[in-house]
Amino acid sequence: MDIKSILGGLAFAFMWSSAFTSARIIVTNAPPLSISSLRFLIAGLVAIAIARAVGQSWYLTKEQWRLTVLFGICQNALYLSLNFVAMQTVEASLAAIIASSLPLLVALAGWAIWRDKVSPLGMLGLAAGIAGVALIMGTRLSAGVDPMGLALCSIGALALAFATLAVRGASSGGNLVMVVGLQMLVGAFALAGPALVFETWEVNWTPQVIVAFLYTIFVPGLMGTLLWFWLVRRIGTVRAATFHFLNPFLGVAVAAVLLGEELGALDALGVTIITLGILAVQLSKSAVR
Repeated sequence: MDIKSILGGLAFAFMWSSAFTSARIIVTNAPPLSISSLRFLIAGLVAIAIARAVGQSWYLTKEQWRLTVLFGICQNALYLSLNFVAMQTVEASLAAIIASSLPLLVALAGWAIWRDKVSPLGMLGLAAGIAGVALIMGTRLSAGVDPMGLALCSIGALALAFATLAVRGASSGGNLVMVVGLQMLVGAFALAGPALVFETWEVNWTPQVIVAFLYTIFVPGLMGTLLWFWLVRRIGTVRAATFHFLNPFLGVAVAAVLLGEELGALDALGVTIITLGILAVQLSKSAVR
């Protein structure tokens, strides 16, 4: 792995992890479904404009349309919007920790459903990661965390894991920026109806909220997604996914610095266990290959 790939992986991990803190700022000042729909609409239109400017076409293959709709629903309309709703009552650090379990969920489902080969190191990593998540959830529940918010974060992580498994082995076929833009629009339109029915458009547009909103759209939303696909093309999915082991620590660290969220001793232990578990799973995949 060259220096460009390492720097790109570190940047991706930071962008992905920081999104929970900016989201927490937004949803405490705006209706979550409505602001999510607006976010996806803006991000989608910007991505499509960039794609057209560089000559990409919106005439996609049948497989690309399948992936676009699937990811638009599972990643945007379910995973991200459920996290936005949950973070009205759940701290950004906890949402980041639950979402960071994605590599563990994908590896566990791959072993249980598709009988993927998992080395002893990988099994140890899965067991450790699950134990770490259970430790943190138990600690937070006993401390009075909102059970519904916790459930929404968990359902969101499962939705993204399902999408990841459903498209395994599929090729992108080009038009990457266009596909990213169109999947954002799928999420925007999917959320527009529920937002109109269940929410009232009332936003407290403070300077902090505006910065957080724009940051969420352009940094983790657009740049982070494109950077991830660049990493996958450059070093492969397995090596790129190794950078996910940084997400639990970075997600908690950013929330602590910018929001002042506290981390208890058991939380810190759980984060460490999850981080090591994810790293073990990803290293085991590299060894199997």
